[in-house]
Amino acid sequence: MRAPLLFVFGFVAAGAALCGYATPVAVAEPKATSGATSGGAEASGTRFVVAAIGDSLTDFASNGGLYLRYLRERCPESRFDGYGKGGEMVNQMRRRFVRDVFGGESSGAAKYTHVIVFGGVNDLYSDITARRTVPKIEADLTAMYTATRERGAKVVAVTVTPWGGFTRYFNESRARTTDELNRWILGEGQRGGVDYAIDAHPLLSCGEPNRLCERYAAPFKDGLHFGPEGHKRLAEALADGVFRHCR
Repeated sequence: MRAPLLFVFGFVAAGAALCGYATPVAVAEPKATSGATSGGAEASGTRFVVAAIGDSLTDFASNGGLYLRYLRERCPESRFDGYGKGGEMVNQMRRRFVRDVFGGESSGAAKYTHVIVFGGVNDLYSDITARRTVPKIEADLTAMYTATRERGAKVVAVTVTPWGGFTRYFNESRARTTDELNRWILGEGQRGGVDYAIDAHPLLSCGEPNRLCERYAAPFKDGLHFGPEGHKRLAEALADGVFRHCR
């Protein structure tokens, strides 16, 4: 997403990020209802090796990715790498996906067990400026899902989180397209297009379904980004729905 997140309490003006190489950032060991659709929990005592592709909510350089740090705490023998890039739409993620996450086609690429794909909000409010329609978003997500499975990893798809408080861009039309995209992502879990689908939208809302809960948004007030409590909630859903038996 287009403003930085977590611990550095400033914001970058919204704007399309340039597509560039994203250096993998391994999460260092730190000093509810998941909404998951899947075929069942992973085997007990598993060491997971996980990549996460996304926007500023996953970008350590944009002060995001705290949900990965919580997962690292929950699964101390597993590995969680972040490939987030603030401001990106999913078509930009798609263009760098194989190169960044899997090292191109080289045999020395990281061997991930799972890839978390978490993006779409920048596309949803670029429907006019970049002509990003829901079918286009779905096509780009599908390409990343397919590339992940072709390389022997499981896909963990995460729905777009509530952003109705981002009043500069949110409107009724975009509320409908957000719901349409999220229903499609969850449907991919039911159809077998992804291995796991985590419904983060209701997970982080309360009262008004399109708005972040205040306790999850804090300390941010833009209505789009969520703070440590929100990241912890998302990490709990991922842990319970996908990585429950991690080590």
